[in-house]
Amino acid sequence: MTEIRAVAVGRVFDRARWSKAADCLAVAVALSLPWSTSATSLLIVLWLVTVLPTLRPSEFAREIAGPGGGLPIVVWSLGIVGMLWSQAPLAEGVHAIKGFHKVLVIPLLLIQFRRSDRGAWVLGSFLGSCTALLAVSWFLHVWPLPVSGIGPPGVPVKDYIVQSEEFLICAFALGHLAVDAWRRHQRPTSIAMIALAILFLANVAFVAAGRTSLATFPVLLILFGVQRFGSRGTAALAIGGVLFAAAVWVASPYLRERGLGLIDEIQRYHTSSAATSAGYRLEFWKKSVAFVAEAPLLGHGTGSIPALFRRAAVGDTGIAAAVTGNPHNQTLEVAIQFGLIGTSLLYAMWMAHILLLRGSGLPSWVGQALVTQTIVGSLFLSYLFDFSTGWIYAFGVGVLGGMANTGRTLGRVRADGATASPSIRRGAEGQQAGG
Repeated sequence: MTEIRAVAVGRVFDRARWSKAADCLAVAVALSLPWSTSATSLLIVLWLVTVLPTLRPSEFAREIAGPGGGLPIVVWSLGIVGMLWSQAPLAEGVHAIKGFHKVLVIPLLLIQFRRSDRGAWVLGSFLGSCTALLAVSWFLHVWPLPVSGIGPPGVPVKDYIVQSEEFLICAFALGHLAVDAWRRHQRPTSIAMIALAILFLANVAFVAAGRTSLATFPVLLILFGVQRFGSRGTAALAIGGVLFAAAVWVASPYLRERGLGLIDEIQRYHTSSAATSAGYRLEFWKKSVAFVAEAPLLGHGTGSIPALFRRAAVGDTGIAAAVTGNPHNQTLEVAIQFGLIGTSLLYAMWMAHILLLRGSGLPSWVGQALVTQTIVGSLFLSYLFDFSTGWIYAFGVGVLGGMANTGRTLGRVRADGATASPSIRRGAEGQQAGG
């Protein structure tokens, strides 16, 4: 009986079983992200329950001692401490801190996927899920369903901003896969991946064009060229990108409407304070800069943004009387609440993640693109604090950062061999044997 009990206890506390379950749940999170916020939330909780028993205190301490895993903790801690000098109601402070929680999973994922060989499953699941969403989007664009409440045609779930950002990063990843397949002389596979990447980009251009994605596309295109083709290849790719964009501009009335509409909205805001999307952003940014100037070093504290806008709206009418808790700019949102200190920590975290993902290989390349996309997107959105884009960043950096740094942690793998996956242990032993 004692032996049976010991075996049962051993199975319950078997790290290998918990690690496998955590990997499978990370895959499930990647599958759910493009489709559902509620399913993603539930799966993240389950993932946390399974991944925590696999961690050793020494691993966690080592991870947060580095900037890639430690700075997210510092940024989150600033959000907690910022409630001490905030004049906002407690409920608004608690609501504001929710946006910070996502970054806490980054060090956990870095630990998990440094030692797991299932990171590619997570990436493949996200790409496959987005491809399924792409198929549904095109179907609904061509044959709109007469059903209310499912969003505009071609956007079956969430919103066009999130969908276009997801599709853009998928097209970027497919570009790398296509180049690799071409260089392995797998020409049909390469062509199929190029075709799928074009379908993703065409959906952004013809179906659901987020203006943030349109601003991000040329940046990612240049980054792709630098990563794969050098300076001459990058120049050629940039010329090709300009020609491609010009052809799409001519072919897509929808894209022209989105682009020219932005110019019209800005002009109407300046001439008549028209209540347009661009007008609200400009109004929020103008007031946000004034709020930052009032408390440039430490900011106004966690959750202070709605109260500041309410104060500024007194006596105003129209668009100037708008009150928001989201100024649609990640830098301004952080600067208002935490001043120069918070803004410096935010950018330090982004730079640490770019350095974490330095080097070559698909995880590094896609990870660099994800961080770049977030930095550019944060000029127009509260990218990290929004649900979908924030979780894509946290899981993306965690999984890709862990995969990209597996080869740099051979000493740790050897020390923690009991928790490392067999394939990683074999690779580490082989490299060590070879000197």
